[in-house]
Amino acid sequence: MTRADLMRLFEAARWAPSAGNSQPWRFVYAIAQTPDFDAFLDLLDPGNREWCVRAGALLLVTARTVSEQGRPLPSHAFDTGAAWMSLALQGAAMGLVVHAMGGFDSGRAHERCQVPQDHAVLCMVAVGHPGRSEDLPDRLRAREAPTPRQPMGDRVFEGRFPEG
Repeated sequence: MTRADLMRLFEAARWAPSAGNSQPWRFVYAIAQTPDFDAFLDLLDPGNREWCVRAGALLLVTARTVSEQGRPLPSHAFDTGAAWMSLALQGAAMGLVVHAMGGFDSGRAHERCQVPQDHAVLCMVAVGHPGRSEDLPDRLRAREAPTPRQPMGDRVFEGRFPEG
């Protein structure tokens, strides 16, 4: 994973839409085989850590929760989600694997990465070139398939939520 490739991902995220052009997203990253990478890896839950050891980079995704004028930014997570998706789509276009994770210690991440108090820590992301499934332990190899999606009828409603 090169720094130039990561900057292409962050450039895609930079152009995501946001309410009032607030652009609340912030990314902190560590590239594999650098001093920060092991510290980022240590923030992950054991199950995530096991397969992220081969990642090219780990990212911490945060969002500023208040404006520079001190007003709440109620759409900070929504806007940062748009930035994360832009980053993920750019990664896919580049032939990279981009995988967001909620399984990490957000409190330690806040402290370790010196995230300001007015920022929410939202997720971590592993980025890298596709690996060989044969290199994974058997139990992880079995999970290397697309996950099913819920039926659209359970998620999309015209006019109002259904009763019940």
